[in-house]
Amino acid sequence: MRLLFIGDIVGKPGRKIVRLGLRSLVDLYEIDLVIANIENAAGGFGITREVAESLRDFGIEVMTSGNHIWDKKEALEYIAVEPRLIRPANYPDAAPGRGLCTVTTASGEPVAVINVMGRIFMQPLDNPFSVVLEQIRIAQEHAHIILVDFHAEATSEKIAMGWFLDSKVTAVVGTHTHVQTADARLLPGGTAYITDVGMTGPHDSIIGVETSAALSRFVTGLPSRFETATGNPKLHAVVVTADAATGQATEIVPLSLSLQDVEALAARSAS
Repeated sequence: MRLLFIGDIVGKPGRKIVRLGLRSLVDLYEIDLVIANIENAAGGFGITREVAESLRDFGIEVMTSGNHIWDKKEALEYIAVEPRLIRPANYPDAAPGRGLCTVTTASGEPVAVINVMGRIFMQPLDNPFSVVLEQIRIAQEHAHIILVDFHAEATSEKIAMGWFLDSKVTAVVGTHTHVQTADARLLPGGTAYITDVGMTGPHDSIIGVETSAALSRFVTGLPSRFETATGNPKLHAVVVTADAATGQATEIVPLSLSLQDVEALAARSAS
């Protein structure tokens, strides 16, 4: 069983590189399920029905999110009717949507995806460490393979979640900070872990934003309008291989692919 998790897709550059490269990656790595964090896919902030459905057409089967899930008003209605778009489970129960999605792969294997959000330097939501255990309990009724997208700012909180869930889930992957970390590993209990999968989008930027606006805010302290950058798109992801019978991971491989890499893969697949 192989899962492909794509790091935070940012704006049109992120969507474009996914469209160009996803089918080739699925073929190359013999992927059974594609998951992606899409909370910044519409214009760099939030998600719309149109954008989400285009990502589904590209081959993304489960969509996770985070603190930007509500940036576009229409997401409030869409998430209520699209079960494969999930939001952090530790939002209040009154928030629309769910934090858990279980899907069945083409080979007939159920896979559960859970989304939770950290609290350090983030919104004061329910405790993700207690909430995720309840979500895992529900997921285990249907699936051995369980992936957790932990959308968090602090590396310490993310690493703590990895150790907390070691042996309880197949993989814990960090999102939100948009910079791929160099610590992909298998924890002793058989859980694949990475602190941040990285950003799928424009890397000639400040975590996806045009540098001039972001620099102005840092230098002057004044508000400035953020625009999504366009230069140097890259696709960041991880491939997690797992034993479908036990749910334990056997390998995690980080991917960092430039537009040229993706175009070469696509050309090779077409030949």
